[in-house]
Amino acid sequence: MPDSTFDAIVVGGGHHGTIMACYLQKAGLKTAVFERQQELGGGACGEDLPAPGFVQNPCAHFTRFWTHPAYSDFNLREYGLHYIFPEQNEGMVFDDGTAFVGYSAFRVNPSTGKEEFAPDNAAKTINEIARFSQRDAETAEELLGKYRRKWAAAFREYRYSPPTPWGVPDALERLLDDPVDGLDPVYQFMTCKQIAYDLFESAELRTLFMRAVETSTGSFPGDVIGLYVMIHTLGLVLSWESASIVMGGTHAITHSLQKAFNAMGGKFHVESEVDKVIVENGKAVGVRLVNGNEYRARQLVVSDLGVPQTALRLLGEEYFTPKVARRVRNIDYDRAQIYWGNVAMHELPKYTATAYNPDVGPQPRLYMGPKDPDYLATRYQADIFTKGFPEKWFILAAPDSIWDPVRAPEGKHTILIEEFAPPYRLFSERDWRRMKREAPERMIAEWQKYAPNMTRDNVIAAFITTPYDVVKRHLDMLEGGWVEGSMIASQLGRFRPTPEFANYRTPVKNLYICSSNLHSGGGIGRGSSYCAYKTIAEDMGLPRFWEASGRNY
Repeated sequence: MPDSTFDAIVVGGGHHGTIMACYLQKAGLKTAVFERQQELGGGACGEDLPAPGFVQNPCAHFTRFWTHPAYSDFNLREYGLHYIFPEQNEGMVFDDGTAFVGYSAFRVNPSTGKEEFAPDNAAKTINEIARFSQRDAETAEELLGKYRRKWAAAFREYRYSPPTPWGVPDALERLLDDPVDGLDPVYQFMTCKQIAYDLFESAELRTLFMRAVETSTGSFPGDVIGLYVMIHTLGLVLSWESASIVMGGTHAITHSLQKAFNAMGGKFHVESEVDKVIVENGKAVGVRLVNGNEYRARQLVVSDLGVPQTALRLLGEEYFTPKVARRVRNIDYDRAQIYWGNVAMHELPKYTATAYNPDVGPQPRLYMGPKDPDYLATRYQADIFTKGFPEKWFILAAPDSIWDPVRAPEGKHTILIEEFAPPYRLFSERDWRRMKREAPERMIAEWQKYAPNMTRDNVIAAFITTPYDVVKRHLDMLEGGWVEGSMIASQLGRFRPTPEFANYRTPVKNLYICSSNLHSGGGIGRGSSYCAYKTIAEDMGLPRFWEASGRNY
């Protein structure tokens, strides 16, 4: 008869659930994971799309999971998780035939994950900026110095540490008091547009910064984004954060975590949806599945589901005050909706901007759009929310098959493309079906303006998902947004997603939450589960693995 009692139970086998399970099992707790779908991974998944022989990441794509503590803590490279690190990083081609290309300021050793400053690449990026703005080039050089001296370490500590209590400065807030390498306090309260216009004078970098914020967090130019998002986006736009590509696709992250968990003796159950957390005498003691089966947890239950599902479905409103329940229902999810998917093709795009810079094309993140920061800042979101599509497009293309040949048959290629979409509720099911049909045609037509060979004859197949598809597949991605709760300043850090849940604990003793709905936000490389484990270790006296590794986070 299968085991029905464990030390720890994890509800949900998304990437945060599998990370949490690995840490609990390593800590000596007999741990089981219960997942609704037929496989683990959640957003860390891959499928044979858009045509046979091609591999598509239908959810997470830009992962940088090699920077996550779990990568070294569980020796995931030994379990098959390998990364490729291109020399080029972020770029954008513009409608006048010009372009910006960034080159990775740090080279990464694929075997060790160690980063080393690459002054030649850093100089190339600064020189590219100087082609359109000497002042912006000087700003980029100044900011790079601050990043190397202080910002990078503070950013990583912030990402992989639980939020500090109100009144206790976190790693980024401590930079506000640094007169040399610190941050201007006003950036805490500026919108994305205000930051872009304050830092840069060129239309090129203003446009790229605002568009890159959208890709990384789903926030629009009118949103207050906070210090965390600001530094993260600067790291991408100015190529401080090394671009990386998972060999075999994002699902390789799940496979490696699952192998590590199995090797330590952990158990997982798929097609096993949890209906309720069992609470006795104010403590979480197990779970009941939708099929009625019950499993007991001697020490704790951890939910990898978002706060709304955990609080209102797994528990129930009776466990919360009316104020807390109201705040849970009012968590904002109106960001990070996208038209997203892959185009399989015979030959790679031939960008006209190669006449400006021959290196245009293989960037892991290559944007296309007009030099029009005013439209992006003032009308882009309104067009999307009211019409379904923008009047002016700012498409992202990610050509992973250039670097990872297993993504496409020999001689063919597949490129991921992205443009932003409205929240699910704003359009009818009929509208969503229409927009799903129109999206690839419109996106490829826009693409052709920058790469004339991107005709229908060059396209083998395309598969684009919409927010409508997302809400049907991922129950935590309300309104079809991938970040599981808007990453705006009022829902970040010690406020994510509400102040009452930001420390990963719940009012029910021994029940914790580790999902992307909490700090440090949506994304495979972010630290919700790791930070939640640190909280659990503090409460229950479990091993503090970060201390043994010599990390301060």
